[in-house]
Amino acid sequence: MPDLDLPIRAATETAAAHGIVPDRCEILQNGNTLVLRLTESLVARVVTDRDGPRQGGEWFARENAVALHLATRGAPVIPVHPELPPGPHEHLGYTLNFWQFVTRIDAEPEAAAIGRTLHACHQLLRDFTGPLPALAILTESLQLLETLATRGAFPGSTLQLLNDRLVSSLAVLENFPRQPLHGDAHMGNLMNTRDGLLWTDWEDTFSGPVEWDLGSIIWNARNLDGDHATADGILDAYRAAGGKIDPTALQAGMVARAAVMSAWYPVLYPDPDPERRRKLQFRLDWLEANPG
Repeated sequence: MPDLDLPIRAATETAAAHGIVPDRCEILQNGNTLVLRLTESLVARVVTDRDGPRQGGEWFARENAVALHLATRGAPVIPVHPELPPGPHEHLGYTLNFWQFVTRIDAEPEAAAIGRTLHACHQLLRDFTGPLPALAILTESLQLLETLATRGAFPGSTLQLLNDRLVSSLAVLENFPRQPLHGDAHMGNLMNTRDGLLWTDWEDTFSGPVEWDLGSIIWNARNLDGDHATADGILDAYRAAGGKIDPTALQAGMVARAAVMSAWYPVLYPDPDPERRRKLQFRLDWLEANPG
């Protein structure tokens, strides 16, 4: 893969500069970010989408700070690698950081464990003092709609629908207490490992109501899959652990989640397969029926 030569070199040279000589180069993920396993315990994550809508390293620095905060307090998260400075690092024009390798197991995570671990992260995030933007992915998505309009990515009616739902859900969520959140809580950012269920990928972390994360993690189960037992199990476990959930904020969080995911589809999936197109249309139809 010639197009990966430079980001791979950025990762291996940065590791070597800090005294760790890579003994392998196993590609774990190749998307907007490239994830590489370089040693038995070392994983590098390199931003390869350098021309995408999210520019600069500020968001990467927030991710590192939050992940460090959580890991040092024993939270159920994949930790940054202890043998390198947390970064983020810059090399050969790429932004990257380094993580501890964990071994995934095949078992699906239980709903109760999802709710319980999310509550644990929320609890431990409350004393995080670093700067975080408020409701960032929602406001960022509103700005993204302008870019999508110039690109003709959606019909005008779809852009108006997404704008209306983002504005209305923001108006609701702004009235609820805020705290640091994961920001992109979905099943893909959970790993069931030999060390238990661990949360990862904190790049979208921001300050907002906990119902944003809860609406995000249950959205697919509740709506796409009709799996109400899993959705209810997550919420019940969150409450049992001591969490409070406001139904109005939760509904607004679910509307916002559907709008955000729809807005980012042309960025994340520029050439979607039929199943991706089906899911996008389902979200848009759901948004038409759910004004928030």
